Amino acid sequence: MQPLEENGIRLAATVMLVRDAPPGEGPEVYMVQRPGRGAFPDLHVFPGGKVDEEDWCPQLCDNLDDADASARLGVRAGGLRYWVAVARECFEECGVLLARRQGRNIDFSQPGVRAHYADQRQRLLRGELGFVDLCHQEGLTVAGDLLAYFSHWITPEMAPRRFNTRFFLAAMPPNQSTLAHAGEAADEAWVSPRAALDLHLQQRWQMIDPTLRSLETLCQFSSVSEALDRVNCGDHLMPLTDELHRQGMQVLR
Repeated sequence: MQPLEENGIRLAATVMLVRDAPPGEGPEVYMVQRPGRGAFPDLHVFPGGKVDEEDWCPQLCDNLDDADASARLGVRAGGLRYWVAVARECFEECGVLLARRQGRNIDFSQPGVRAHYADQRQRLLRGELGFVDLCHQEGLTVAGDLLAYFSHWITPEMAPRRFNTRFFLAAMPPNQSTLAHAGEAADEAWVSPRAALDLHLQQRWQMIDPTLRSLETLCQFSSVSEALDRVNCGDHLMPLTDELHRQGMQVLR
């Protein structure tokens, strides 16, 4: 497997949660604004973070094994870590649980379920519980088949910190809602990809190239189902030019 960090470049995973807007308006994507500190302050980004050692837990994913996950990413082994990392980061950062119990999605509209998982999330954020332990205790499996591998970016050399990041696309689970982690986000929003790009052009939102190119790609889809179908087919990305490669874009696999 790839080391978690090599030559100062850390493995990372990002997820674009999408949901259908009113008819004719296309999908919306969930974005957070990073706090005004750290290596990339004030940026509007998609939820995500570093791949951790505990994310190697092959038995935690349903409908996807490591051989298939690794083939999708173009790595020899360990690809399934990214799927687990996405599910963990998504729950930590925005309270959305991309997991199933006994083959069913987690329904936060059921009495007590939302409050229960809100408490479990706080335990996770305080370091009292690991995500893998949480899944074992709750009988959860990561819904690996619901995460579509979207793109691959490596932060350019001039950046203050460098990441080898895989981007994923996921439909917002029904009967769940987003709530950004106050320590990780200064703001949160569901927004159309075009509106987010307009906010950047108006210099109201700061974004870096991987985010901008991802939003441009999402603009071509009229619905979440179309987006997932196209991404799963792998024919959604703009051609990889020398300029995009200088910005950090890599071949898909």
